[in-house]
Amino acid sequence: MFAYIIRRIASTIPVMAIVALFVFSLLYLAPGDPAAVIAGDQATPADVERIRASLGLDRPFLIRFGEWAFRIIQGDLGLSIFTNLPVTRMIAQRIEPTLSLMVVTLILAIGIAVPMGVVAAWKSGSWIDRMVMSFAVLGFSVPVFVVGYVLAYIFALQLDWVPVQGYTPISNGFWPWLQNLILPAISLGGVYIALIARITRATMLEILQQDYIRTARAKGAGQRTILFLHALKNAAVPIVTVIGIGVALLIGGAVVTESVFAIPGLGRLTVDAILRRDYPVIQGVILLFSFVYVLVNLVIDLSYTLFDPRIRY
Repeated sequence: MFAYIIRRIASTIPVMAIVALFVFSLLYLAPGDPAAVIAGDQATPADVERIRASLGLDRPFLIRFGEWAFRIIQGDLGLSIFTNLPVTRMIAQRIEPTLSLMVVTLILAIGIAVPMGVVAAWKSGSWIDRMVMSFAVLGFSVPVFVVGYVLAYIFALQLDWVPVQGYTPISNGFWPWLQNLILPAISLGGVYIALIARITRATMLEILQQDYIRTARAKGAGQRTILFLHALKNAAVPIVTVIGIGVALLIGGAVVTESVFAIPGLGRLTVDAILRRDYPVIQGVILLFSFVYVLVNLVIDLSYTLFDPRIRY
């Protein structure tokens, strides 16, 4: 067990090293001269050279990467080109809205999708199953921003049940905080719910055909016990796997969702940084998102040992 955990943790180190190399290379892979783009059309050659020197583009790639990686290990993500503020401070100011949105979306998606998939598998071929699959297809087909605008128009503008946009810190109260996150979480969670529900249904259909499920029925076990104690527990590994993979959907969708609902989170920060070619901020946010994704999948890998003891060995 302990050796398995150590191996999984150690495997994340080369992954993060490759991610860091790719993130740093964005400055060099960007089309055109980044220094000239940042300086603008009215800049003099001296201004371009000054920006190039500040970005380290006049120095060898490997030396610059080594210095940058050393600062990253120390927690220094550099300074924003436009605000001259530390990137770590800018991220810290924006991380609460994004983290809140992702947590609420994750809880909402799992709480809805897993029971939907279980019931669809139990009622396979019925109208309930067809409704769940229709919702799954619809969830994959409709873009996040379209769902967001429709929900905002109906529930915020017409019914006035929740705020249209913005974010309220949780320190100002739980309900005001949740009110600002209900519509964004539903918009962002549509695709995630569809993905988890489809995988849950497919896995449960396979599990429900196993011999030990028929044995449990023959012994008189209740339907709820069979579904949630015997079948769902044995179907947990692929379901948990797709939940971890789907975190990438949350990260990518947060950028669009925060723009639609004017949430001042990391997604908005990323969009603003891309529009201004603020490369240190872009690198810092992408590196943070990558680290979160790797960390979540590490936790998912370690959770396998709880559902399938064979993985421990």
